[in-house]
Amino acid sequence: MNKQELFEQIKGQMIISCQAIPGEPLYVEEKSVMYLMARAAKMAGTPAIRTSSIRDVAAIKEETGLPVIGLVKIQYPGFESYITPTMKEVDELVAVGSDVIALDCTLRARGDGKTINEFIKEVRQKYPDAILMADISNYEEGINAWKLGMDIVGTTMSGYTADSPHMDGPDYELVSRLSKTVDVPVIGEGKIHYPDQAVKMLDGRRSDHKTVRDCKPFYGCSEEPIGGARWGQQHWISEEPPLSQGYGRE
Repeated sequence: MNKQELFEQIKGQMIISCQAIPGEPLYVEEKSVMYLMARAAKMAGTPAIRTSSIRDVAAIKEETGLPVIGLVKIQYPGFESYITPTMKEVDELVAVGSDVIALDCTLRARGDGKTINEFIKEVRQKYPDAILMADISNYEEGINAWKLGMDIVGTTMSGYTADSPHMDGPDYELVSRLSKTVDVPVIGEGKIHYPDQAVKMLDGRRSDHKTVRDCKPFYGCSEEPIGGARWGQQHWISEEPPLSQGYGRE
């Protein structure tokens, strides 16, 4: 599946996140069980899955046949970022066949001394055909990632960095601003705890909706509630529970 085919498949739909990391109830050391969650998500109608380990990418692709947004959560010394922070994780995700690779593209400190711009350029040079998703926390980071050629921009980290607003609910304004500026899909994620919030995010307006039935049904199988997304007037949904970084946890 090429990039445009993928974008058409997820347009107007919900992307379900099926992931668990060590210490969480659904994490099993011996083997992946996230493929079972992904099976349920596929039955519910999701067009794609987001997951957070090499073994889960492999298991979910085999079980569902759906496109997978893959990432690796790992905390290295000196790194504030933890979502696919180095080339090692990128190499592993490419090798396992992840359809999209999600990277932390916040402007925070990196323990390798590189800037995020330098890292993205290295990834793009090594894997020019890879579909890359930028996980960002604010407008500046989103625009920076877009200008660097990222294929998708996601508001995954909004509310979880020192440079983003800490709110109880979703960052509708950030999704709206980015959607009006960039010409790539914008996936809105984070702090969407209720169906009406997801409907509002999909609709792309700050005002209330007329009725819930005006939008597609919502389904969720993540340990966290659903999130919303949009690309111009076309919308995506996803949800990502970031690793704890001192600003709470999705």
